[in-house]
Order: sequence, then C-alpha cells, then structure tokens
Amino acid sequence: GAEDWRIAMTTDRIALIALELAVAAIHPYPVGLQAYFQKTTTRTTLSETELEVMLALPMFLRLYLLGRAMMLHSRLFTDTASRSIGALNKIHFNTRFVGKTLMTTYPGTVLMIFSVSLWIVAAWGLHVCERHHNYRDLSSNYMEALWMVSVTFLSIGYGDVVPHTYCGRSICLLTGIMGAGCTVLVVAVVARKLELTRAEKHVHNFMMDSHISKRIKIAAANVLRETWLIYKHTKLSRERDHTRVRMHQRKLLLAIHQLRRVKMEKRILADQSNTLVDLGKMQNLMYDVLTEVQGCRGELDTHIHSLEKHVEELREGFRSLMPLLSSTLSTQNSSIRHLLREREVKTECASASGADR
Repeated sequence: GAEDWRIAMTTDRIALIALELAVAAIHPYPVGLQAYFQKTTTRTTLSETELEVMLALPMFLRLYLLGRAMMLHSRLFTDTASRSIGALNKIHFNTRFVGKTLMTTYPGTVLMIFSVSLWIVAAWGLHVCERHHNYRDLSSNYMEALWMVSVTFLSIGYGDVVPHTYCGRSICLLTGIMGAGCTVLVVAVVARKLELTRAEKHVHNFMMDSHISKRIKIAAANVLRETWLIYKHTKLSRERDHTRVRMHQRKLLLAIHQLRRVKMEKRILADQSNTLVDLGKMQNLMYDVLTEVQGCRGELDTHIHSLEKHVEELREGFRSLMPLLSSTLSTQNSSIRHLLREREVKTECASASGADR
C-alpha cells in the first residue's frame, strides 16, 4: 500500500467526503423550547418554523446509510467466491447492484418496505410543513397527513384534505411521482409473476402445435372432400345440379382459406417457439460438440505422432540397413571376382594342357 494516505485522495473523493459530512451534520434544533420552559403562550415565528423545516427534512438524506449497511452485510459482498466471480466479469459490488439483486429475488417485500417507508416519511414531512399554520386539517393530528399522503400516492386525490404551504405541496408532488413509479414497478412484478416459465411455455407450444396440426389435417380433408363432391356433381352425375355445385365450390374456397390461415398460424407458432430456445441448453450442446471435436483432434494428434514415430523408426532402420547392404554387396563382389579369377585360371590351365598334347 501507499505510505502516505494523501496519495489516494482525489478531488472526487474529497468532494464525496465533504458531502457526506455535510449531510451527517444537519440537525434540527428544538423550536419553541424556550417558550415551553417559560410557560408562555407566544406562537413561534415564521422564520423559526421555516428554519425547522429546512433542517428537519434534509435529515432523511441520511437514509443512504441504510443502503451502505445493507451492502456491507449482504452475502454477495461478504462472500469471497462471489466477489471473485464479479471481479472476473467486471461487476462492481455496490449498493445499486445489491438493490437490483434484492429486487430480483424479493420484489414484493422490497416494494412493500419501500412504499411503507415512503408513506411514513412523506406524512411526517407534510405534517412538519403544515403544523405551524392556522389550518387545522393537517395540523390536528398525524393521521390526517397519513391519509393525505396515501390518497396522493395512489393517485386518487379526493380533495377533502389539501396542503396550504409550498413545502407541503412539494412533498405531495414528489409523493405522486414516487407513487406512479411504484405503481409501474408493481405492474412489472405482477406481470413477471403471471408469466409462464420456460417449461410451461414449451408445454403450451407443444399443445398448440398438436392442436394446429389437427386443424391442418381437418382443413386438408375438407378441401379434398369438396373437390371430390364438385367432381362428382359435374363429371359423374347425369344431371348437373348447379345449385349444389356452387355450394360445394363456395365450401371449397372457404376450406382453402381456412387451410392457409391455419398454416400461417403454425408458421407464427414455429417462429415464437424458435425464440424460446434455451440458451443454456444450446451452450451445453455447443460445449459437447466442441469437446467431441477436441477429443477427435486429440486422437488425430496421437495417430499422427504414432505415424511420425513409425516413420522415424523406418528411417533409422534404413540408415542402419545401408551399411549392411554395402558390406554384403562388397562381400558378394569380392567372392564373384574370386570365382571369376579361379575360372579364368582353370580355363588357362585347360588351354595350356590342350596345346601340350
């Protein structure tokens, strides 16, 4: 590590530390405490009320500490294997990643906790903004603020309770926006829960394919039947019934259109089923094929090495055979020369003895 800690302090890191210290330093002071101890009935001034609101509402910025604690105590963050896999895939284990994981694993629980927390915090902020004014609808008790936030969060808006300050109206506006976002998330979660699984989709497609195949057979049979009936009433019957022929021709056209429609449905179903191909299964098949190819390549390499070894042995054998052949040939040449010389000597002796006689 670095010997001096100031080496790791960049401008962005210093700005984040200063922002965190500023958020943690916000504390509202007790407004009206002096009047309470002096037993006076003087009402707090507007400046003190605004200062209390300005210091009380930013306190909720400290909720980022919950996300940090959730990340530090998460099993994904504390598990060494998970962090190693994430590092290999260039995944940063931060609060956003942990929140996405929890939203994927426990969507209903996360949405419920977030909605209830937002409801309570927004109601408290609305009550703080409205309690020092003369209007008694929201300053009477905390339950009225809860009711106001709930109807605003659900985008109902009965209008029986309304905010009168800009602070309260801003909180209601933010509550409505967050309520719309939570509604979208709830719809997405419910749609995902109602969606068929991969196995159920395969079963459904198989059943639909069987049903459409039966309909194709029925439509083709209807086409053949109407064609035969038209041929029967036009060629085989002695008296042609034009009404019956037109009726069968009309049925033939309807049967042909029905056959084309069912074939188009089967084609669309085939296109949809092609999108349901399990990528994991395809990857496993590709891995098996590659493993088999690598095995065949290994066997081929083994055979090639064995052939090279045999060729090398043959080459060494030929190299060792050459001296033997040369020695054998030289021996045979010398013996042949010796025999030829002996034959010449015998021939000369025979010719000399014949001349003496």
